[in-house]
Amino acid sequence: MIKVFGHKSPDTDSTGSPIIWAWYLTEVKGTPATAVLLGEPNTEAAFVLRHWDLPKPEIITTVAAGEEVVVVDTNNPAELPEGINDTKLLAIIDHHMLVGGLKTKTPIDITIRPLACTATLMHDLMGEDLARAPRGIKGAMLSCILSDTLEFRSPTTTAHDRAVAEKLAADLGVAIPDLAAAMFAAKSDVSAFSDAELLRMDSKEYNVAGKELRVSVLETTAPQVLLDRKASLMESMVTVAQEDGADQVLLFVIDILREEATLLVPNDLVKALAEASFGCKVEGDTVVLPGVMSRKKQIIPSLKF
Repeated sequence: MIKVFGHKSPDTDSTGSPIIWAWYLTEVKGTPATAVLLGEPNTEAAFVLRHWDLPKPEIITTVAAGEEVVVVDTNNPAELPEGINDTKLLAIIDHHMLVGGLKTKTPIDITIRPLACTATLMHDLMGEDLARAPRGIKGAMLSCILSDTLEFRSPTTTAHDRAVAEKLAADLGVAIPDLAAAMFAAKSDVSAFSDAELLRMDSKEYNVAGKELRVSVLETTAPQVLLDRKASLMESMVTVAQEDGADQVLLFVIDILREEATLLVPNDLVKALAEASFGCKVEGDTVVLPGVMSRKKQIIPSLKF
């Protein structure tokens, strides 16, 4: 049985896309596959599973040598289980920059395209076979696109992402604004999470000028709920950095509706980085970055000291 999975700390795309592709491999290609997750899905992803009546995939922490796997929504070994290079990696389907570090024993299929969402890419790969998909698979695909594009607000959104989403919504009889609003409300409900869980919920590791950074983003329609926890979040950054072997945790609170990010500034290191990276003047322990919505396209490429 082929295991299909995305990155650790699974968001909606890394929860939905494995389900979509496992269905395609099993039902269309005749190669039995199952979707698995590398952690608990976030609140938005959990809502999507409930909304489309999809069972939550099994959560795994390890992979076995020689096991057949397909990796989606990442190509970064740091976001995958230890031992990934000992598996029989069959394919990678992704929309992120090529990181490097994955090794295979034989040639494999790799599809990486500059789209906002892995599910959009899967739509294209599946072609006419998508017509055979049940409602839940199409719904997961639509939800993934709305999540990764922030309902088309993100600068990563392409005309093709939008066209695919609108086509799916019409097929499903779904109003995009209503579904997106419900998804974003679920994403914004963070009351049950500790500070450390929030800092790791949607985070990726990057090295900038020799500094190991954990770059975390929290997308929300209720940013003040998070900013009210600012002091404790900044205290937890120290612990999380130590536990994860990072020099610094960066937290960007993305206001989906105002289309801006607020960066928490706990120390002079982050202040210097913010001013060098975004051309802003930092006064106090936060700085607002108008128009900044995307870690992939706007935050990571800008980071410098």
